[in-house]
Amino acid sequence: MIKANRKVLCTALVLALAAGLSACGSKEKKAGQALASVNGEEVTVLQLNEELQRAGVQAAQQEEASKQLLEALIDRQLLQNEAQKEKIDRDPKVQQAIERAKALIVAQAYMQKRVGNIARPTKEEVEAYFKQHPEFFANRKAFDLRQLVIASEDMNDELKAAMDQAKSLEEVTAWMEGHKVKYARAQVVRSSADLPPELSGKLLAMPKGQLFIIREGARTMLMAIADIKEAPVALSVAQQQIEQFLFNKKNKEAADAEVKRLRASAKIEYLGKQKAPAAPAASATPAAPAAPLAAPAAEGAAAADPLGGSAERGVAGLK
Repeated sequence: MIKANRKVLCTALVLALAAGLSACGSKEKKAGQALASVNGEEVTVLQLNEELQRAGVQAAQQEEASKQLLEALIDRQLLQNEAQKEKIDRDPKVQQAIERAKALIVAQAYMQKRVGNIARPTKEEVEAYFKQHPEFFANRKAFDLRQLVIASEDMNDELKAAMDQAKSLEEVTAWMEGHKVKYARAQVVRSSADLPPELSGKLLAMPKGQLFIIREGARTMLMAIADIKEAPVALSVAQQQIEQFLFNKKNKEAADAEVKRLRASAKIEYLGKQKAPAAPAASATPAAPAAPLAAPAAEGAAAADPLGGSAERGVAGLK
């Protein structure tokens, strides 16, 4: 059953209004059979099919979805007509948004044409990746973590001293309650496959119950390891995900190579105070397949999970 209602679909289509404004003022007949006329402006089959394709609607749901999307297209045309009357399409910010959208669409279409026929990874490539990264699969570990989430501004020297003296998170909790420090509890389960290698290695070296701190912007997590378990993943389970990961990697490499080729043949000048960026250092850390192989988070963890697998999140205050 289609869960998206007309209001949701209309909101999504309104987000694309800027792209439609580029045609404001044009009375050219739109391609495709007309499905509706909105103050003389046609809504066509081609427009509807485009929205169905973008929404990824399954064949069995298309009849119901088509009705909802057609109404949303009518709503969009009404908004576009009013925007034209008020000359919103001439607003510099709107013009800039239109130019950006156009540039992105054209650039993506070019890249799709150039690298859109990348071969899927072979069975041998998938097996090789599986064997080369036992830390993600055969030797995978699951970390059961307890955490107290506080505002980073509350992470002061007094609280650090209390953590140094505490033997458990419960003692830290008692101290914070006594000092009126607000906190939220959470439990997360994360694996060595979806943690940055540096963090995973440090967690493996810690004894159970060890307290440590992870800072992340406006919030700080006071954490302890409740348990570390073996959580191996068989090739038969990981195969589909590895294949997709390697396919995405091939596409990215092909896209990067094309941009590099174009840069090499282009004359690029940095004007004013702008300077050419320094070449980024090569990373020796292998990328891991994404979260589906990770152990599921415990109930309540999603709202305050600092261990979402971002390799750029540093570890601070490890004791």
